[in-house]
Amino acid sequence: MKKKFKINNLDCANCANKMEEEINKLDGVNEASISFVMQKITIDADDDRFDDILQKANDICRKIEKDCSIQI
Repeated sequence: MKKKFKINNLDCANCANKMEEEINKLDGVNEASISFVMQKITIDADDDRFDDILQKANDICRKIEKDCSIQI
């Protein structure tokens, strides 16, 4: 399943790259990409685990940039 989401409060392009790298390491993620300019994330991941992966991706975003979150 491939879905796009808006990212709130993403202030740093370097942080976006770090988030993208960490999310791509998650088990079940086929590909994740973050557009800093568009403030969007695209996640392609296993259908049956998508909600869990999305929550973990959101946790990663908050860990790297405290006020950042994926708009679900």
